[in-house]
Amino acid sequence: MMWKFRSASDSGGHPHLVSLNGNKGRQTWKFDPTAGTPEQRANVEQLRADFTANRHKQHHSADELLRLQCANKIANKKYSPRTDPLREGEVPTAQRVEEHLKGAISFYECLQQDDGHFPGDYGGPMFLMPGLVIALYTCEVLEQVLEPEARKEMVRYLHNHQNPDGGFGLHIEGESTMFGTGLSYVTMRLLGEGPDQQQTVAARNWIHSRGGATYITSWGKFWLAVLGVYSWDGQNPLPPEMWLLPFSKWSGIGMMHPGRYWCHCRMVYLAMSYIYGSRGTCKETPLTAAIRQELYPMPYSSINWDAARNQIAKEDLYYPHPIIQDILWWTLYKAEALLLGSSLRKAALNEVIRHVHYEDANTRYLDIGPVNKVINMLCCWLEDPTSLAFKKHLPRVHDYLWVAEDGMKMQGYNGSQLWDTAFAAQAMLDTGLTDMAGQALRKAHSYVEQSQVVQEADPPLSKYYRHISRGAWPFSTRDHGWPISDCSSEGLKAALGLAALGQPQLVGAAISRERLEEAVRVILSYQNKDGGMATYENTRSFHWLEVGLFIHHLLASGPMSNTIIIGTNTVSSMDLLDLLIIHMCLFFCQLIASSVVAPLLRYLCTDYV
Repeated sequence: MMWKFRSASDSGGHPHLVSLNGNKGRQTWKFDPTAGTPEQRANVEQLRADFTANRHKQHHSADELLRLQCANKIANKKYSPRTDPLREGEVPTAQRVEEHLKGAISFYECLQQDDGHFPGDYGGPMFLMPGLVIALYTCEVLEQVLEPEARKEMVRYLHNHQNPDGGFGLHIEGESTMFGTGLSYVTMRLLGEGPDQQQTVAARNWIHSRGGATYITSWGKFWLAVLGVYSWDGQNPLPPEMWLLPFSKWSGIGMMHPGRYWCHCRMVYLAMSYIYGSRGTCKETPLTAAIRQELYPMPYSSINWDAARNQIAKEDLYYPHPIIQDILWWTLYKAEALLLGSSLRKAALNEVIRHVHYEDANTRYLDIGPVNKVINMLCCWLEDPTSLAFKKHLPRVHDYLWVAEDGMKMQGYNGSQLWDTAFAAQAMLDTGLTDMAGQALRKAHSYVEQSQVVQEADPPLSKYYRHISRGAWPFSTRDHGWPISDCSSEGLKAALGLAALGQPQLVGAAISRERLEEAVRVILSYQNKDGGMATYENTRSFHWLEVGLFIHHLLASGPMSNTIIIGTNTVSSMDLLDLLIIHMCLFFCQLIASSVVAPLLRYLCTDYV
């Protein structure tokens, strides 16, 4: 019984799976109860046991299950260099260096897939899989989408990455946080772990010792509220009405419109605002009722949800709220009653779901990343559980799941296929051993060609706050399709290097000049007014915001010795969560602008009054 990696799979001709290029680069895993010899199965179990034994020293997988599937190719690779070590002080000869370069190329050829890409584990964050499991459970399709062996491997992954203190980190190398622990505890329970098992008891004790799950972060509060084990009254507002505000900077408010957020931040809070605005909540089950009691050291009915809005564990606190922000939250929190069920709220939800459907359709239901992928899927289900949009989301769940010796995880993207393949091609070209690497280069060239974005996202781009795409390269696959400046640059560099060989009979025909010029056009379009290059899209906010953030940080934190400048944002050099909080400042500024027009809400909400 083994897991088998499948490249460019159409999931057995799944009727709701859409692809622009025959699923080139698609990575999925399928459990096969008949696969493998007894020796191979024993080897898999040994690899898993070895990882578990060393899990607190070596947190990352070595992708042993993928390499095991390539074992026969690796054993019979074209070239194996000598393995005797150099003597102390000995300088390797040019011949020996070439031998090892040939060995490296031979090894890489064994991992390369028929469509030309090089697959690999892109996991690490611990907060991705919980969102998926909660969403699937809420949509009542958990067991339909995740077979028993998949759920078993997810539990294995959680056990392997639980810290010695019983908690879970933001990522697999992180110290325990309420965010990681609260969501991982809930995930273990939804996947079938009992409340009295060693791992769940340890996690629950960690949670209780820090006051309970009311001290989880905002994203954690969101997911617990979706599951129905935390009250929406304990969530600071995420009003969808902000998407109805004018975008134009001349309106004043439009200078802080959410369409100006960085795309990853924008797409997450877009879908979150739909769930919050509609109070999308899982139907209560005996399991959710039990979890609701387990997460708190006090009776659920006694929790002060107003106070819970701003509670956060010390392990999760990266940036304290200033008093003005808490006042603003309280004002909007009280105003929320006016919006629920109003004509304004209905109009806002319609606007948001329109943007959700646009994102889904233009990424073939992959979406820009794993967080908004899952929340978009939940939005579609809440809108209509029988909709085609929801059905199209389900097969794409598997694009984000990866299996290794540490278990099954949800990746931070649907893979890094183009990124890895472009660099591998460039490295092989730089060796000068093109005759020997010809087959691998031909396949890599094919993947680079097949993954370039050759059609624009649906018009009008400005209506959906999108940058141009045609000619760009994405991080992963053409089906994903979001254009990125550095990926476009590396894809172009690989394409030019392969074309410059002048050997189409060896590495395949060069990409057309017209398409290469389109790539250059996209790359040049990313240059901002200050001369720097953007990532996914040009800077849309304003320098006065940067100054405001600088002043606020200075007042809140003192000397900015731990601050760096990235692009057009002033950010603290902590980690991903700190960067997300800086991006959230855009959201706070939008809420400040919204509060200016708060007196108009009662007049606008005609259905309520």
